[in-house]
Amino acid sequence: MSQESSESNESNESNESNDQGGLNGSNGLDNKVLCKVYRSERQQGAYLYTTLDQGLEPVPGLLLSKLGDLTEAMSLLLESSRKLANADIDTVMAALRDDGFYLQMPPGHAASFEASLAALVANPSAKQKLS
Repeated sequence: MSQESSESNESNESNESNDQGGLNGSNGLDNKVLCKVYRSERQQGAYLYTTLDQGLEPVPGLLLSKLGDLTEAMSLLLESSRKLANADIDTVMAALRDDGFYLQMPPGHAASFEASLAALVANPSAKQKLS
């Protein structure tokens, strides 16, 4: 086998191995995230995105209690080149990588939801209605 042919085969093998890695490795797939999306039964229009591998584990308990029962809506492969209907995909992907979750609220509801959640965090012994 000639040297040129040998180098070509090594290059192809290297490219193939890079295409087979996980989603968060150093293989060029860092711009993709596998996630699950949950719908809140208590907060209409609220969706909680989590990484597929961690699930609900990184989500704070206070947030989970505020959201109430969650129903799995779908699983998605997020890519920065795609668009989401009601959220910026780069913001969602950054939150998933940094925090392990992203909360999407319907327009107009985010501020009141954040205020009631902040009140819960500030005074967790308070018996507030979580709806």
